Amino acid sequence: MELREMRAFVAVVEEGSLSAAARRLHVSQPALSQTMSALERQLGVQLLMRRRTGVQATEAGLTLLTEARAVLARYDEAMTVVSRHTAADGSPLRLGIPLELPTGLLSPPIAGLAVAFPGTKVQALHMSTAAQFAGLRAGEIDVGLVREHLIGHDLDAVLVVEEPLGVLLTTDLAAKIAGPGGVRLDALAGLSWTGFPRSGSPAWYDELVAIMRSHGLEPGPVAPDGQELIADVKLAAVAAGGSFAFAPPNWAQPIPGSITWSPLLGHPAVRRTWAAWLGSSHRRDLAHLVASLEHQVLA
Repeated sequence: MELREMRAFVAVVEEGSLSAAARRLHVSQPALSQTMSALERQLGVQLLMRRRTGVQATEAGLTLLTEARAVLARYDEAMTVVSRHTAADGSPLRLGIPLELPTGLLSPPIAGLAVAFPGTKVQALHMSTAAQFAGLRAGEIDVGLVREHLIGHDLDAVLVVEEPLGVLLTTDLAAKIAGPGGVRLDALAGLSWTGFPRSGSPAWYDELVAIMRSHGLEPGPVAPDGQELIADVKLAAVAAGGSFAFAPPNWAQPIPGSITWSPLLGHPAVRRTWAAWLGSSHRRDLAHLVASLEHQVLA
């Protein structure tokens, strides 16, 4: 059993529902449910009783809850003690971040970092995935949150969060094509995709394009290279009609009444964000931040 699975189980029991725990952990409810089911299969016992009103720990689940809390407390204590011997030298921790991070993803890890390493100041820099990879290798940033899994022996990475993407459509169009559970991706055929430039994240761009083409969509022209696809541009393009844009659930950007966000049936497009850093780094504050981010992951 991994630490992140323990943290996920503790969150579910403490919150009393999968949906509340999923919000706390910044993951989707289906992913969290799968993690709990896999944990029960792994241990060979029922840990949770699932009811319409929420979930409750079984006797075996309560036993695991006690042990998991003890293990996690001991782990956190050990990390704190060790970090005292390798405290940061006061140099800033430069963090590259992309557009559209989930609300609250960074706040708890950075708050914990401030407690464990009060001398470390985090500098956040908005950068595309490609720019972050270049910045890491050039020593311009210390850790990046990137939208594709890196290739190269010089960089390490851990998965931070997975987001099943939905779509932004005009409210009138959404009313016509959306069913009770959302929109089929192939129902968007004939619409233009308001997309980001390939140069910003080539692998993620190619993955999205392949997904769309497999559902009968032809992406068409996107934002020019070097131009970020900011939220206002997405909304303006969709509002003009004839196009759609991908957006995560609980999008932080206010959406006008003329536009509707709908989930995609079957979750065909899942956006993943990794934390990446130079494998040669020995900074304890960086390791602390990465470990805090990794704890929010559910596979």
